Amino acid sequence: MSTAHTVAVFRPDDDRLERAVDVLETLGAEPVPDPMLAVNATGTVPRTDAEYVVFTSKTGAALVSEAGWEPGDEIVCAIGPATADALREKGYAVDLVPDEFTSSGLVTALESRVDGARVEVARSDHGSSVLLEGLDDAGAYVHETILYRLVRPEESGRSVELAAEGDLDAACFTSSLTVEHFLEAAAERGVREDALAGLADATVGVIGEPTAETAASLGIDVDVVPAEATFDALAHETVAAIPSRSE
Repeated sequence: MSTAHTVAVFRPDDDRLERAVDVLETLGAEPVPDPMLAVNATGTVPRTDAEYVVFTSKTGAALVSEAGWEPGDEIVCAIGPATADALREKGYAVDLVPDEFTSSGLVTALESRVDGARVEVARSDHGSSVLLEGLDDAGAYVHETILYRLVRPEESGRSVELAAEGDLDAACFTSSLTVEHFLEAAAERGVREDALAGLADATVGVIGEPTAETAASLGIDVDVVPAEATFDALAHETVAAIPSRSE
């Protein structure tokens, strides 16, 4: 019988989930992969009349490439190095990456440059309002293109049952939507309160403050918010925070 700590991880069911599992296994944990997100592509591409195009995810980079997007003279902005690398791998030049890899970091990097400019924000249907409102306040003409929609896979929920049974040692939430989908899956199974109780006894890590705020608003106590908003940092700090077994 394994004595490793069980750690739920919520990533789309692709290489990101596989990599997350590898990271947790390297840390000596027993991963519980539960893909609370699935990507439904819309097949759209950014408008061609923008002066700036902003991407907020690796998924967006892959999808615009698949859809055949061909940029012109736009200044291409990426929310962080992972998104920038994904764009470059698809052959796109990246002109700007903010110092802080968040929506507010993008606003800070762009606000002095976009007054009167047309800015295209290409992302999922669950993007933060911080980016659009911040750019609008800076005087930009902002347009949002939805590249993909994030939905909860029907098969998700394995971790919910473990939490409800008290068999989950930790959980790594990687977005506000993973928190919401976790509780939706619990409600569908009729174990929402038991799952919340299970999380209360577990170590809960979230990838950033927005996710922490969502969790708190839904009755989940957060134990870990890593200083760096990456899965590696989240996994390392969450696993390190799990109390040692007394037996």
